[in-house]
Amino acid sequence: VQLQRQAASGQVVMAGRDIGTVVLPDADLKVYLDASPEVRARRRVAELAARGTVAHYDAVLADLRRRDALDSSRAVAPLRPADDAVVIDTDRLDVEQVVARVLALVWERETARTGGPPTSAPGTRDEGMR
Repeated sequence: VQLQRQAASGQVVMAGRDIGTVVLPDADLKVYLDASPEVRARRRVAELAARGTVAHYDAVLADLRRRDALDSSRAVAPLRPADDAVVIDTDRLDVEQVVARVLALVWERETARTGGPPTSAPGTRDEGMR
């Protein structure tokens, strides 16, 4: 955790099951992406198929449920959204829609923090917020 915190000096984007609750509990913006196990299993099977790996939906679903149960009930850093996280249900969203929602949150937070909009649109190479 300490090494992760050191790596997060400045403005960064980090992903992980305990980033918002344990590693960076004081982050300006915490986003918790959620999806049902069924949707996650379908996405995982499709991802594996795109790489040429055959995976069976039922086995992938069972593994996701097992991992979620273990991670949610562990004593240290259990899987859960931070109290102040923005939860985005991605069941009916594609990647571009998720990215657009996250960028809108970044835009809103930066506008609130600075009193005005960022110097360029989120998602552009020259944006002031990196």
